[in-house]
Amino acid sequence: MSDTPSLEFASQSEIDAFCDALWLEDGLSPNSLAAYRSDLQRYALWLQQQGRPPLAQADTADLTAFLASVAPQMKSSSQARYLSSLRRFYRRLLAQGRRQSDPTLQTAMPVKASRLPKVMSEAQVEALLAAPEVETPLGQRDRAMLETLYATGLRVSELVNLKLHEISFDMGVARVFGKGSKERLVPLGEVALDWLQTYLGDGRQTLLAGRQSDFCFITARGTAMTRQMFWTLVKKYALIAGMDPARLSPHVLRHAFATHLLNHGADLRVVQLLLGHADISTTQIYTHVARERLKELHAVHHPRG
Repeated sequence: MSDTPSLEFASQSEIDAFCDALWLEDGLSPNSLAAYRSDLQRYALWLQQQGRPPLAQADTADLTAFLASVAPQMKSSSQARYLSSLRRFYRRLLAQGRRQSDPTLQTAMPVKASRLPKVMSEAQVEALLAAPEVETPLGQRDRAMLETLYATGLRVSELVNLKLHEISFDMGVARVFGKGSKERLVPLGEVALDWLQTYLGDGRQTLLAGRQSDFCFITARGTAMTRQMFWTLVKKYALIAGMDPARLSPHVLRHAFATHLLNHGADLRVVQLLLGHADISTTQIYTHVARERLKELHAVHHPRG
């Protein structure tokens, strides 16, 4: 029997109705819906345990007390996400005429530290891409995945969910469905296309062994690659390439894609479109990384550096 206290029916029903509306009206992904549900359930359960009003009736004082209670164990970015989830929930109640005020409006959003992404040099990327043994079917798959990731800057979930029919070799692009199921076309580049053709024409057929799959990247059992499996592979190839696996993840290759494009003169808005960022301010952090790298190079190579 579980020791985890259960949430009162009224609050759980409010959360279910809210998440259903997000799915129907905004088409949010299962991961996004799960995050909203988790945030709301944690707050509702805290209110219940503290003997405070239920979720739909809670006020600013309740919310402030909750954030103060979780602050010691939670990063400011996580607190900001909680507040954002609750703000959306209460705005829906306001729109329905079920509340007179939004308790989140007088609650300050925690300040998030602006962390610069970890960046690989172009030489490090080349070493990582060369790590798989391309004489084997799995090595061909892994090389194709790494090349595709670096060529496109895809999120790892976008990479592992890529279907065969979403790749056009004639046009040299992949059709990708990102956050909120938003579609974008991403150029693949000649090198990634070459490795994809090698893998699809050779290694993938061996891995399938007569089985069928719509997914481009598959496992030795013929099933779809998962985010966790690819994460493990990246760590493995980091070791082979002589890099610290703790500092390398699929997302670091996405960072490298963006920063290297900017280093070579790409327009920021083009990079924004390629990454699938809704807001250009999300992309602008890469300009800071590029500038920092330029300053480092200047310090090393300029006679007055």
